[in-house]
Amino acid sequence: MGKEIERKFLVNNTDYRINAERVFIHQGFLNNDKNRVVRIRIEDSKATLTIKGLPLGNERAEFEYAIPLTDTQQLLNEICLQPSIKKYRFKIHHKGFIWEVDEFLEENEGLVVAEVEIPEKDTKVELPAWVGKEVSSDPRYYNSNLIDNPFNTWKTD
Repeated sequence: MGKEIERKFLVNNTDYRINAERVFIHQGFLNNDKNRVVRIRIEDSKATLTIKGLPLGNERAEFEYAIPLTDTQQLLNEICLQPSIKKYRFKIHHKGFIWEVDEFLEENEGLVVAEVEIPEKDTKVELPAWVGKEVSSDPRYYNSNLIDNPFNTWKTD
């Protein structure tokens, strides 16, 4: 079984952009159920289908498969729940881990979130200076929840 364990954080500043690789991502969700999520994604010219199980803390089952790009484009436009998610992803190597920082666009513009995948739930990670508050357990920050509750509709805390 595939497994994903990740921690998610807000970002304090744009220093993560220094020497980072940047890609554009367009993704959509074929369903948005609390027990499972089925997502499709185009990252540059690569398309994938991902199935994620119910989150148990920072851990959940995850399975990912390559799918045809033209099929993915049609699914995003005709079948996925709307709005779809568009974002720039920056990949940063820091202290033995690859951090991914997502700068969201359109309905979620202004939201910037950093994620790091870890091998075990108790793995210690040294946080980069640009990492802020941890939001791993806050479901508002799940990409699948940004469809029904886009960032630009949130009331400020």
